[in-house]
Amino acid sequence: MTAHVLQPADAAAVRHLWSLDPDVTFLNHGSFGACPIPVLDAQQVWRTRLEAEPVDLLGRRLESALDVVRAALGTFLGADPDDLALVTNATSGVGSVLRSLDFQPGDEILVTDHEYNAALNAARYVAERAGARVVVARIPFPIQDPGQVTAAVLAEVTPRTRLAMISHVTSPTALVLPIPELVAALRERGVETLVDGAHAPGMIPLALDTLGAAYYTGNCHKWMCGPKGSAFLHVRRDRQAEIRPLVISHGANSRREDRSRFRLEFDWTGTADPSPWLALPAAMDLVGSLLPGGWPAHMDANHALAIAGRNLLADALGVLAPAPDAMLGSMAAVPLPIQPDPLLPAGMASVDQALFEAYRIGVPITAFPVDATAEGGVADPARYVRISAQRYNDMAQYGRLADVLREMLRIA
Repeated sequence: MTAHVLQPADAAAVRHLWSLDPDVTFLNHGSFGACPIPVLDAQQVWRTRLEAEPVDLLGRRLESALDVVRAALGTFLGADPDDLALVTNATSGVGSVLRSLDFQPGDEILVTDHEYNAALNAARYVAERAGARVVVARIPFPIQDPGQVTAAVLAEVTPRTRLAMISHVTSPTALVLPIPELVAALRERGVETLVDGAHAPGMIPLALDTLGAAYYTGNCHKWMCGPKGSAFLHVRRDRQAEIRPLVISHGANSRREDRSRFRLEFDWTGTADPSPWLALPAAMDLVGSLLPGGWPAHMDANHALAIAGRNLLADALGVLAPAPDAMLGSMAAVPLPIQPDPLLPAGMASVDQALFEAYRIGVPITAFPVDATAEGGVADPARYVRISAQRYNDMAQYGRLADVLREMLRIA
């Protein structure tokens, strides 16, 4: 990635496409995304059509409409559309896989200490019910090289390892993990991988068919800028027969032979609003048009901005960047140099709250290691400010965050 950092005027020129509060410095696209107004308009067209004639859309037209979405999504993700299921979020994708697999007593589910808390909870729940166990690979952070990730994960593989569940982009530390190398190395050892790609689509290029992971789930409402409730689950063809949706509905006993059971079950899990999925082509088209180079240029520009913002913030706080540039996408985590709790303004319970309520800055403070990675929790995790970089952000916003944090933390 070699893109130059876009200027404040570039961000200002597109900021009108989002309905974000102009009084808030919003540096937290990574948590829930932010859907552009034209995409919301496209979604509303589908909602209006749904309410005008619900039976026609849901009962007669939905299947073919979802085929169009899957085709566009397959092109974007480098995946055969028939291997894609549409789900509401990556957590549902993770749950669908974990609840479908038949774990036995003594089996091991391998995770890392950088995983998303919700996914870890799902893994522990499934393991406890089956008499299996969750094994945690400890990846160093700060980190110098992707090889440290691969070494840490492979060191925990045993003959009992049944599945590895690994984030493509970690939530608390914003690392892009070497997923292609991990998937290949684990398969050589007889271990299949469930990739939690919640942040990856729209942040980094994907080629899911080439990747070869047994299971890959990702959100479309984050970096693809789709509506909330749009996500996918990609399942390798040889593994589809064993994967069922969290909700079992009409597809379970369908006698149709024109579609796979995988498609029939996931395409209908009960009455719901399908407009988040149906508006995805509008999101892909809009964001892909923001820069002359399309989506590759967009991802490169966000990456360059994240690195520049990270460097500015680290310099202001007097800390070292905890990861190399090549291991980041459109987010970056910067360590807080001191524990800030005693310095919080009166009535503020957390740094997040103080930044938002006192200074109107939206940015998360994350903890590492994740609490669910240790029995009894992590006693005193380090804390990081995690910034996001989207087309509506600019360097002045990171500068303001740096000034406020210096004031809050009383850094000279």
